[in-house]
Amino acid sequence: MAKQETGTKEKRAGRPRRERIEVWATGEEKAAITESAEAVGMTASAYLRALALNTPIRSKADYQAIADLVKVTGDLGRVAGLLRLWLAEKRGQGAHPSDVEAMMLGFRKLQREVRQATALVMK
Repeated sequence: MAKQETGTKEKRAGRPRRERIEVWATGEEKAAITESAEAVGMTASAYLRALALNTPIRSKADYQAIADLVKVTGDLGRVAGLLRLWLAEKRGQGAHPSDVEAMMLGFRKLQREVRQATALVMK
């Protein structure tokens, strides 16, 4: 979250939270909570709030998977575009046009599948 300096105190931007809940825990419990929160890229406070309010918690790995899927989709589009450009310049040379067209359809199908997988991960 973005922070703004106001005198000697720091103020968080966004929704103000003025209420505090104290949770008593052993040192081991606190360490486990902190470790779990860090594993998903959250503060312990945000992590406990999300758990208490039954909010879905996404790990850093989920966000990395989404980024990877988006990158693969873009790469597939670039490969298909380069193939189309090559075909326009080298018409009739190399592979049979029907084979190339089948490969292009395969690229498009794979792109749709990756987009669908991305949509599922983002839910």
